[in-house]
Amino acid sequence: MSLADIAYLPETPAHDPEIDVINEEAFGPGRFARAAYKIREGGPHERALSFVAMDGNAVVASVRMTRIVAGKGSAVMLGPLAVRPTHKNVGIGRRLVAMALEAAAKAHVPAVILVGDEPYYGPLGFTRIPRGQIAMPRPVDYDRVLAHEIKRGAVAKLTGMVHHADAVPTDELA
Repeated sequence: MSLADIAYLPETPAHDPEIDVINEEAFGPGRFARAAYKIREGGPHERALSFVAMDGNAVVASVRMTRIVAGKGSAVMLGPLAVRPTHKNVGIGRRLVAMALEAAAKAHVPAVILVGDEPYYGPLGFTRIPRGQIAMPRPVDYDRVLAHEIKRGAVAKLTGMVHHADAVPTDELA
C-alpha cells in the first residue's frame, strides 16, 4: 500500500456498510455505550462534512461530523474517526481530520469538538475544553474532550449538556 494509492472522497450512503465494519473493527460493541455515540443517536451526521479514504474500491478509513449544541453555542462533533488496521500509522487519519476541519470552516461552523487523545489531536489544532464547561449524556473522561475553534469565542459559548442539534430537549430551548 502506498499513500499515492489512497483517494479521499466525500462520504456517500453507498459507503455506510463498509464504514460500519471499520467502526466495529476499531471500537467494538462497547462503542454504543460511549457518550459520543449517545449524542450521535439524536439524529443524522453531516455527510457534507464527512469523508472516506479509499484504497481502490475499498473504504479503508472514515471520519464523520455531527452537528451539536450546548448552551448558547453550536459546533460539530468529529467522530468516529476510524482507520483499518492494515492502513494505520501512515497519515490517513490525520488527512481525514484536516479535510473535515477545512470543510467545517468553509461551512461556517464555529467550532469542532471531539472525545479523543490529546497527543494525537493536539498537533491537529485541538485543545482541552476546561473541565466543568460542558457535560456529556454518559460518563466520559473530560481530559479527552477537545475542541478546535474556528470562530473566535465559539468554544466559550459551548456550556452545559451537549446534545445533537436535532435533539435538544424542549426545556432547554427556552
